[in-house]
Amino acid sequence: MVMSKILTVEEENKLLKPIDDYVSGIQAKIDALRVDGTDKVISLQSLIESIKRDKTLSADERNKEIASLQTELKKAEEVENANKEQIAKYISEAEAYIDAHFDKEYYTPVVLSCEEAKKQAKADYQTRLSHLAAEHKNNLSGLSDHQEIKDENYVYKNRLFDAKLEYEKHIQDIKDRKMEAFSHKYHLIDLLRMSKFTFMQNQTIKWENYKYSFNVKKFLLQNGLYLAIILIFIGLSIITPIIKGSHLLTYNNVLNILQQASPKMYLALGVAGLILLTGTDLSIGRMIGMGMTVATIIMHQGVNTGQVFGHAFDFTGLPVGVRVILALVVCIILCTFFTSIAGFFTAKFKMHPFISTMANMLVIFGLATYATKGVSFGAIESNIPDMIIPKLNGFPTIILWAVAAIAVVWFIWNKTPFGKNLYAVGGNPEAASASGISVFAVTLGAFILAGILYGFGAWLECARMVGSGSAAYGQGWEMDAIAACVVGGISFTGGIGKISGVVVGVLIFTALTYSLTILGIDTNLQFVFEGIIILVAVTLDCLKYVQKK
Repeated sequence: MVMSKILTVEEENKLLKPIDDYVSGIQAKIDALRVDGTDKVISLQSLIESIKRDKTLSADERNKEIASLQTELKKAEEVENANKEQIAKYISEAEAYIDAHFDKEYYTPVVLSCEEAKKQAKADYQTRLSHLAAEHKNNLSGLSDHQEIKDENYVYKNRLFDAKLEYEKHIQDIKDRKMEAFSHKYHLIDLLRMSKFTFMQNQTIKWENYKYSFNVKKFLLQNGLYLAIILIFIGLSIITPIIKGSHLLTYNNVLNILQQASPKMYLALGVAGLILLTGTDLSIGRMIGMGMTVATIIMHQGVNTGQVFGHAFDFTGLPVGVRVILALVVCIILCTFFTSIAGFFTAKFKMHPFISTMANMLVIFGLATYATKGVSFGAIESNIPDMIIPKLNGFPTIILWAVAAIAVVWFIWNKTPFGKNLYAVGGNPEAASASGISVFAVTLGAFILAGILYGFGAWLECARMVGSGSAAYGQGWEMDAIAACVVGGISFTGGIGKISGVVVGVLIFTALTYSLTILGIDTNLQFVFEGIIILVAVTLDCLKYVQKK
């Protein structure tokens, strides 16, 4: 049945009535079978849970009532199982009828009606604009006073705005009408299945909801930067073979990008928690330098030739495995110690993390440089990288370390009370405090978590680079980590962000740097690219915040 006219509400209801009547008849049969079965099971289970939570009952009273209800529950489950096959047949019959008749006899005519209504609304809107323009021109022709002309222009502008609002409202009403028609089908199925949709039904609902809520402006606002970066990489992939005679996105290049990104992933995941609290960390690079130095000293190949505060350390007497673990522990302790200091001042005295972490940055760099005279401590034991990050058939397992960090931090953010509190404090610390959340504990916890991740990152970087630790190592890495978070959607407004965004941000910046290096772009110009990306990312974030307000 194909129609091309605009249907009235009465006409739509007339088309829908036979379908509703047929399905309702089957639904009544299903409901009758569920009364003493499924419905009773659900009711009894709810009642049992309620009794379990009832503190007014004694243990004996509680057990007695539960035992009685479980007897009834068993009988209800038997009825449910006995009717299950028949109910399934009724559901299949109803869904077969819906599939055969709903779209053809109701939904398609409604969609066509909505399309016609849109055309009519647009035509009416254009007619009204023409009418307003003619009326405005006529009004202006009789005016000579500047103020009167100004007032007329103002009135005309308001009338245009009102006309646009009315048109947009009309279009939205048509859109809602179409969505209601679609939703009715799954409302019927929902009643039949008791909300237990099939996989395909769920996907169809999600896709339709996405189309309904899709907005081009909003989409570009949220994803415009990523689209632009994708286009940049496409351009680089085209240019690289022409200029360098080799392809950019080869298997080995991808692995190299992932290897370089892996230690940085720890840093970005650490600072992401601080940004979630509207903070930041300027000391990341110096933490890496400190951690690299310490790890290199402990895992050094032979006796250290460099000195710390005038003393040359010798860890060669310890087994290599012990030295590896010791290096990790010391890195974590040192990084956590300094982040805890910054976290304490931030949480206790409401000091902005910019200040507390800047102080950390200066203290760490000063101490590390003074203690080591700024020298590099050379290579670590040659077999250590194979112990920590071996290659399996050419695959660098350092990537698995990064995956593990992503999984752990995702779990902390999304599945623990601390993670929930982190979002709450970041979004509104006053409201979080009023609801019983310790803002001090959450803030300090975020800094401690960051310190642990920095320690791991420094240790992995030491293994990746086979040592070469120095106080100057890691300079500028804080910018890379913060930029990755910003590009990944961790908002500086607080309480907004996902782990997936951090991962994407790290990969984007690492891949961009690697690609530009392959092309032979000067390092200083690479900073320009990064700066532009950061500026655009923060601008888009600010626009989203402004729109919300």
